[in-house]
Amino acid sequence: MKLLRSIVLTLLAGTLAFGCAEESSLPTNKEFKIGMSQEFENLNPLIMTMNATTYIYSFVNRSIVTMDYNNNWVTEVCTAIPTLENGLARIDTIDGVPTLKATWEIMEGVKWGDGEQVTGKDAWFSWVVGNTETVGVGSREVFDMITDCEVHEDNPRKFTFTFDKIRWDFNQQGTFYLLPWHLDGKVFEQHKGTNQGYEKNSLYSIDPTNPGLYCGPYRVSEIKLGDHVTLVKNEHWFGDGPNIEKIVLMYLPDTSTLEANLRAGTIDMISVLGLKFDQASKFEEGIEADNLPFKVNFVDGLVYEHVDLNLDNPYLQDVRVRRALVHAINRDEITKTLFENRQKTAIHNISPVDSEWYTDDPNKIVLYDYSRSKADSLLTDAGWVMGEDGFRYNDKGERLTFSIMSTAGDKTRQNVQVILQSMLQRVGVELTIKNEQARVFFGKTTRERLYDGLAMYAWISSPQSTPKSTLHTESIPEESNSYSGQNTPGWSNPRVDSLIDSMEDELDADVRREHIHGILYEYTNDVPVIPLYYRANISVTPINLEGYHLTSHQFSSSHHVEYWNLKQAEAGK
Repeated sequence: MKLLRSIVLTLLAGTLAFGCAEESSLPTNKEFKIGMSQEFENLNPLIMTMNATTYIYSFVNRSIVTMDYNNNWVTEVCTAIPTLENGLARIDTIDGVPTLKATWEIMEGVKWGDGEQVTGKDAWFSWVVGNTETVGVGSREVFDMITDCEVHEDNPRKFTFTFDKIRWDFNQQGTFYLLPWHLDGKVFEQHKGTNQGYEKNSLYSIDPTNPGLYCGPYRVSEIKLGDHVTLVKNEHWFGDGPNIEKIVLMYLPDTSTLEANLRAGTIDMISVLGLKFDQASKFEEGIEADNLPFKVNFVDGLVYEHVDLNLDNPYLQDVRVRRALVHAINRDEITKTLFENRQKTAIHNISPVDSEWYTDDPNKIVLYDYSRSKADSLLTDAGWVMGEDGFRYNDKGERLTFSIMSTAGDKTRQNVQVILQSMLQRVGVELTIKNEQARVFFGKTTRERLYDGLAMYAWISSPQSTPKSTLHTESIPEESNSYSGQNTPGWSNPRVDSLIDSMEDELDADVRREHIHGILYEYTNDVPVIPLYYRANISVTPINLEGYHLTSHQFSSSHHVEYWNLKQAEAGK
C-alpha cells in the first residue's frame, strides 16, 4: 500500500512539525489551564450528547451513581447503591405482577451551588423532564424505564424508583443526572408544551453561570463561546477538596495546535478531547529528548470510531452498497499506517475492552475482509456500472456519490477522510469531504440527522452497556420526539429491538451475552455503520499532577477532580 503510506506521510508532515518553545514553570493549584479540541453544545445534562459537554459536566456536577477508574460502580451523592442484598431494593407484587423498587437517599449536606439542599424532588424533576416528549433528551431510556419516582414525605432526601420490569442493571444508572427543581422547575412548567421549549429557555442555556445549577466541586463562573470556560470552587461542595482554585477549559479546535500551546505554556494539560494517537505517540517520543515536564497517558478505551450511514439516502438503502463500502476500505492498513497497530481495527460497536460481550467469532458475526473484487461485484449487482471517468452510474445516469462529514480541526479524522476518499474512488465511489465545528456537528447535524450520506465520529460507552439509545428503533432522532435518541443512521431492525427489550430484564448473564451476540450479528450483517477502529483514551498531564486517573469508559477523569493536586517540587526543569 505504497500510495496509502505516501498520502499519510504527506498529511502528517504539517501536523507533527512543532517547534520547542521556551519552557515555563510547573502549574500550581492557583490556576490550571486544560486544552480541549471540542466545545460543549448545552450544559443541561439531560440535553447533552457530546463527550466535550460530559467532560465539563463532570467538573461541576455529580449524579446518583457513576463508574470509577477501576470500572466499579460507586455512589456520588447518595448514601449507598440499592441492591436486593442490602434491602434498599425489593421485589413487590402489584396486581399479580412482580415489580422492582429501589430506594436512594441523597447524603445530608449535598447542596447546589447557591446553598439549596439537593433532594429527592430534584430526582423526581429529572425523571419528569426525561420522560417529556417535547424535550430532546440525549439518552431517554434511563428515564422511561422508571414508571414512578416517589419522594418520601418523612425524609425529602429519599426517593424510590419503581421500574417497568425487574431489570438486571437497575442500579447502574450513571446517566440519571439531577436537575435543580428550585431553579428550572418554573421554566419547565412554562415551556413544557412546546417542542424544545424547555431546553431553549432552561437556565443552563440563558444563565449558565448561575451557581445553583451545579452541585459538584466546581461551578461555572465564566463562558466565552469559542474560547474558554472558567470553573471556580463551589463554596457549598460537600466532599473532599478540591485543591485547585481555578480551572480554565480552553477551546482549541485544531488538534495540531494543542502541542504548540502546551509547549508554550498557554495550557498546562491536554484533555482526553485532544491529541490523537499519532500525535500523542510523536509527542511522547519528544518528551525525553526535549526534557519536557509532561506525561502522555494511554489507556485502551471503549471508544468506537466509525462512520454512520444515513439510511434515508436512497443509495444507502441497498445493503449491497453498504457491504461494498466496507469491503472497499482497508481498515487494517489504516490502523497499521496511522497507529502502528497500537489501535485495533473495529469489527463492530463493542470494544475488546468489554471482554464479557465482545466477540470476533465468525460463527456469531459477519466479518468483512478488504476485497476490491467483492466491492466491485456487489456494486455491479446493485446496478452501479463503472463509467469512463472512473466513477459508477446507475441506469438513470446518477453518479454514486456521497459526502462524508466530521469534526473540523481534527487532523486524524481529516487524514482518515482523505484515505477513505482514495480507497472508495478505486471502486468507483465518489466521496466529498465536508466538516463542521464539533458544536454544530454534534449539536445539530448528527442529532437531527441532517447529514446526507456519511458521518464519521466516535461513541464511548461503559462495559456491558445495553445499546438501546444507539440501535433501537425508538431511539431514532426525529422531529416528532424532539430529536431524542442517538440512533443516528435511522436503523430499524425488529429482531434487534426484540433482543434489546428482552435483555433488559434478563438476569442470567450468559443469556444476556447470547442476546448481545445476536444483536452484533444483525449489526454486522445489515451494516448501518462502517466500523473503523477502537480508540485509546489519551491525555497529556504535567508531571506534578497527582490524583489523576484516566478512565477507559464514558465517565470522565474529571469525575475525580476533587483529588487532583499540583504538587510543587523540583521536577527536572
